[in-house]
Amino acid sequence: MKHLLANILRKEIEVLNETEILKLIEYPKHAHQGDLSFPCFTLSKHLKKSPMIIAQEISERLNDEQIDKVEVVNGYLNIYFNKQTLGTNVIQEVLRDKESFGAQNIGQGKVITMDISSPNIAKPFSMGHLRSTVIGNAVANITEKLGFKPVRINHIGDWGTQFGKLIVAYKKWGNEADVKVNPIPELFKLYVKFHDEAEHDEALNEAGRTAFLKLEQGEAEHVRLWTWFREVSLQSFNEIYARLGVSFDSYNGEAFYNGKMDAVVERLAALNLLVEDQGAEIVKLDDMPPALIKKTNGSTLYITRDLATAIYRKETYNFSESYYFVGNEQSLHFKQLIAVLKMMGYEWAENMEHISFGMILKDGKKMSTRKGKVIFLDEVLDEAVNMAKQNIIAKSNEIENIDKVAEQIGIGAVIFNDLKYDRQNDIEFDLEDMLKAEGNTCLYLQYTNARIHAIIRKSGLETSHIEVNEIDEAAWDIAKDLMMFEEVIYNAYVKQSPAEIAKYLLQLARHFNSYYANVRILDDAAMKENRVGLLLAVSIVIEEGLSLLGIETPRVL
Repeated sequence: MKHLLANILRKEIEVLNETEILKLIEYPKHAHQGDLSFPCFTLSKHLKKSPMIIAQEISERLNDEQIDKVEVVNGYLNIYFNKQTLGTNVIQEVLRDKESFGAQNIGQGKVITMDISSPNIAKPFSMGHLRSTVIGNAVANITEKLGFKPVRINHIGDWGTQFGKLIVAYKKWGNEADVKVNPIPELFKLYVKFHDEAEHDEALNEAGRTAFLKLEQGEAEHVRLWTWFREVSLQSFNEIYARLGVSFDSYNGEAFYNGKMDAVVERLAALNLLVEDQGAEIVKLDDMPPALIKKTNGSTLYITRDLATAIYRKETYNFSESYYFVGNEQSLHFKQLIAVLKMMGYEWAENMEHISFGMILKDGKKMSTRKGKVIFLDEVLDEAVNMAKQNIIAKSNEIENIDKVAEQIGIGAVIFNDLKYDRQNDIEFDLEDMLKAEGNTCLYLQYTNARIHAIIRKSGLETSHIEVNEIDEAAWDIAKDLMMFEEVIYNAYVKQSPAEIAKYLLQLARHFNSYYANVRILDDAAMKENRVGLLLAVSIVIEEGLSLLGIETPRVL
């Protein structure tokens, strides 16, 4: 609607181009104020007339069959569109384009690298990694819809002294058969045992440091164990990623960049950016603490590795943008990273962005530990799926593939609960609340979609040949929602906020359910095909919107 109105107004407004007009167009706060509004205050500066007079003059000249009525109110043009023309057009467009509806080519194939998830190997995939995983995946899907080429990178934590400690623990207390059967819990148990024992035995810590040194030096047995720990960890992680519907283009983690950091330090030195400070080497930065590049013992730090990582990604992928999906608490680190890269002469660092987010809370407290133990994400997903299954059984015994449907509902509930909020906010985790069929939940959307398909099946119509040439008055809010889908996807990209899509889908579902409550869809033979076409269009957009969020949608519930 906005593009349509901007095109119409451009013929009457010579002092602004179509893009400038488009930016000024607003959605009225209330339905009785029209479908769109155009404020004439900016024009007043150019035309030296009052906004009221300008609005009145434009309204008298507007003559387009797609506009039913124009009202002038306090310097605004309130536009009322022809519901039949626009409504049927958008439904026909959705039915024609199907899951491609809303796609745009803004990206023109440009690459965006996305640093997503990044758990530590040999440790449980905890709730702490959920937000990076699902927010990053959704944003990647959104950019793909807009014609970009997202490169999903899982920068796994697979290097450091902790792996020397784990090797020592495995050699002292480990059992190969136990690790093969249940890799992550067994390796984590060994890691915890090491730290418990090391509290009373400092020699263990020294052994851990020595073991890591041997690993760095390439000692065969240590490399074999580290490689095995990494492989079984990734296998375990990939089972969780499969449940979440997430895949990656690269698993290059910390170890991959070991040989690439010396060149970074040499370049910093050649540019005279390195400064010695109490035996350490730093880069001084304006308006923030210095970036510590090398410790007093000569070892490098995270920022050194991240500098090498950013340079490698630019050289390898030639990204137009680069996103890091990491919690709010790392904001200083990424400010330092970008600042140092700019000082090194890398202007492309301007296109790197830290996509930050808040914490997951349980009863208002950080959801990271329970009685001192890490909360395993797979256990939370199992619980959500089991609760969904019990709810299904309580309501119906007729659903086929109940396990698959329960998985779609349970996993969808967890993902949607994360994505429906502004990512900067902390979110409350409550499975019972997430799995309610009413309210701002994924299940509400899934039930709405299943209800639509139940009506379509009952209609007996062949959906591949539906023609829509008329809509009910009550369907106009739905039609306007459908017209907004393209803009919503774009806004979600600009804000890197999947919540834009989640909130939009809830609004669309509410408008549909209001329509369903007031219109007997199959009773009027003359309108039956038009109404079923409308329903099918709503389903296409709900399913595609949820797909962008990484959520599957059952059609029978």
